[in-house]
Amino acid sequence: EMRNLRTGIKRDDKFRSGEQVERVRIDDEEFTFLFGDDTILTFMNPETYDQLGVPLELLGEKAGFLQDGMKVQISLYEGTPISVSLPQQVVLELVEADPVVKGQTASSSYKPGKLENGMRIMIPPHVESGIKVVVATEDGSYVERFKG
Repeated sequence: EMRNLRTGIKRDDKFRSGEQVERVRIDDEEFTFLFGDDTILTFMNPETYDQLGVPLELLGEKAGFLQDGMKVQISLYEGTPISVSLPQQVVLELVEADPVVKGQTASSSYKPGKLENGMRIMIPPHVESGIKVVVATEDGSYVERFKG
C-alpha cells in the first residue's frame, strides 16, 4: 500500500522481490503554533522565525486541541507539510458538566462534559465544571484531573 504524499490518495501495488523502491526523505521539525482561521493554521519555526501555513484539514478535529505557543512536530516533504503531531496530552478547562445521575457509581459510567475549546468528552461523575482536566489528543478522551 502506498500513499501519495501530496494528495493523500492511497493505492495498492504489487512488487516483485527484486524490485527497488525509492525511499522518501521526510524532515520532522519542531514548530510553535501561532494562530489559525477557517482554512489555514500558522506555525513558526522557533530557530529561524519562519512561518508555515498548514491546511486546517491536515489536522481535522485535532485542531481543536491547539493552544497559543504549543510546540508540535511537523513532518515536511520537500518543504510541504504532510502531518502534524500534537503533544500526547493537553490541559483544558471543563466549562460544562452534566449533573450526576442518582445511583451512578464512579467506576460504572461517565457523563458528558464540554471543554473550553468547544469539544465534548465523557468525564467521570465526580468531575465538575470549572476545573482543569488532562485530555488525550489522540482520541479526545479524559485522562485525569489536572494537578497543578
